Amino acid sequence: MNIIQTSSKLYRSLSDLRKINLLPVFLLIVIILIPIIKLRAQDYPTGTLLPNYKERSVSRDSLLLSQNMAAEDNESIDPNEYIVGPGDKIFISINGLEEIPLNVRINHDGILYVPKVGGIDLKNKTLTEAKAKIIDAINKYYKNVDVFISLINIRKIKVSLVGDVVKPASFLLKGNARLMDLIGSSYGLNKTADYRNIKIISKDNSEKKYDLLSFIRLGDKKDNPLLTDGDIVLVDKVDETISIEGEVKFPGIYEYVDGETIADFIKLSGGLLNNARTDTIEVVSFQPDGKSEVSKYYSYDAIVTNQTLLKNKDKILVRAIPDYYNEKFVKIKGYVKYPGYYKIVENKTTLVDVIKEAGGFRKEASLADASLTRTEGTKIDDPEYDRLKTLPRADMTDDEYNYLKAKSRQRVGRVVVDFVELFKKDDLKENVYLRKGDSISVPEARNYVILLGQVVNPGNVIYDPKLTVDDYIKLAGGFGWRAETGDVRVIKANTGEWVDADDVDSLETGDTILVPESPPGPKFWDVFTTSLTILGQVASIIAATVAVIIATRK
Repeated sequence: MNIIQTSSKLYRSLSDLRKINLLPVFLLIVIILIPIIKLRAQDYPTGTLLPNYKERSVSRDSLLLSQNMAAEDNESIDPNEYIVGPGDKIFISINGLEEIPLNVRINHDGILYVPKVGGIDLKNKTLTEAKAKIIDAINKYYKNVDVFISLINIRKIKVSLVGDVVKPASFLLKGNARLMDLIGSSYGLNKTADYRNIKIISKDNSEKKYDLLSFIRLGDKKDNPLLTDGDIVLVDKVDETISIEGEVKFPGIYEYVDGETIADFIKLSGGLLNNARTDTIEVVSFQPDGKSEVSKYYSYDAIVTNQTLLKNKDKILVRAIPDYYNEKFVKIKGYVKYPGYYKIVENKTTLVDVIKEAGGFRKEASLADASLTRTEGTKIDDPEYDRLKTLPRADMTDDEYNYLKAKSRQRVGRVVVDFVELFKKDDLKENVYLRKGDSISVPEARNYVILLGQVVNPGNVIYDPKLTVDDYIKLAGGFGWRAETGDVRVIKANTGEWVDADDVDSLETGDTILVPESPPGPKFWDVFTTSLTILGQVASIIAATVAVIIATRK
């Protein structure tokens, strides 16, 4: 839609609103929406193509279900990774002459107090390290005892999610929560969020970056770390990107990660497909001026060995091996002895060859209705046909309407082959070479003509080449009482063309004779009320005329 059309529609809409006194409301809505539209426009950095891999479309609800619920219900932890802290509750059993069970909690200073043993400093200790330190302390006081230690209640931690997120906020999570759990508990990330350079800032102001996509796609646990109390998770906006196209499992645009190698990136994109060329992988990079580009070619072995680093805006192109595992089959369906798929050699295998391999035609086969359809290279865009399909008939010229009818009857991919000439008269001019994807259809013979519409007994009538259209209508019981006898059409079986019955020289099997219905006459009350209206108008005119004549005479 162009600017003039848009302006015209807006003007008409404003005129309509002015008529019903809703213009002030409309203007108020526009005033409210303009800042929102500007805000959304600012979400996208100028000149940056956003990453488009499928994992970015994961909804908040699915994250919440699959990740956050797991954090709530699953108490399992890795004792070598989990850092104990204030609020963790620990069960200790000391077995000697008698068992001494203890339920103790780490205080806010990171100290665990064990009766008779004293305070044990567990700050910044993993669960494994904490257990070892507790056992050492107990063994100094108790001799010849067995000690069992278990974490029975995980503490809560408070972490913040900020940056390019839908709603920055702080969250109270279980102490075994990971980065993915926080994302699932949040309101989601913005469309421009950088999933591959998420920064976690700890209480001591130390920073680490994590690639969330690496965890989602490859299951790399190091990129889904445990969170600790006071962590700030900062999600940046996408600024730098790299891309990969061609024969990999997940081509697309990705966020650039500093220090990433070509080999690592190919692995992240799912790895090479089976038909990928491994000898010439192209890497297109910008020159330092940021304007001109240069290509370098690598073998996959060299990429893995040399660990070449990527740069911002690099594009990797992985091409396919031509004709690699390129299956060449045709399909035969219908009334041949052995229907199914058959291997061919392009520019060598012919239609006759394949029919022979399929065992030939069955006696019920209709060679007149058999067809060959080609799928390779037959899909052609037709903007004119697409345009005409949207127009009403009244807006078309006769030429446009005739073109629309012709295109709608076209059988896309149909190869013109006369099976009767080829297989009954041995006319080898019809013996075409087959191509992969070709489909051969051999239907059952239709030894009848179809009668539709306003005949007494519509249905199929046995075909007789000596009969005319009128003869078939008589065999179907003659015209129905509302038949449009002067507008009979024949729909040809092979072409789908509609032909006036008077122009048909001979009928063929499968042809359809259509007898249309006469349009219904007007209803009595419609005629009666219309007549009253007309008579009333005539009477008014007569009365007015008489009044004028009388006034003139006076």
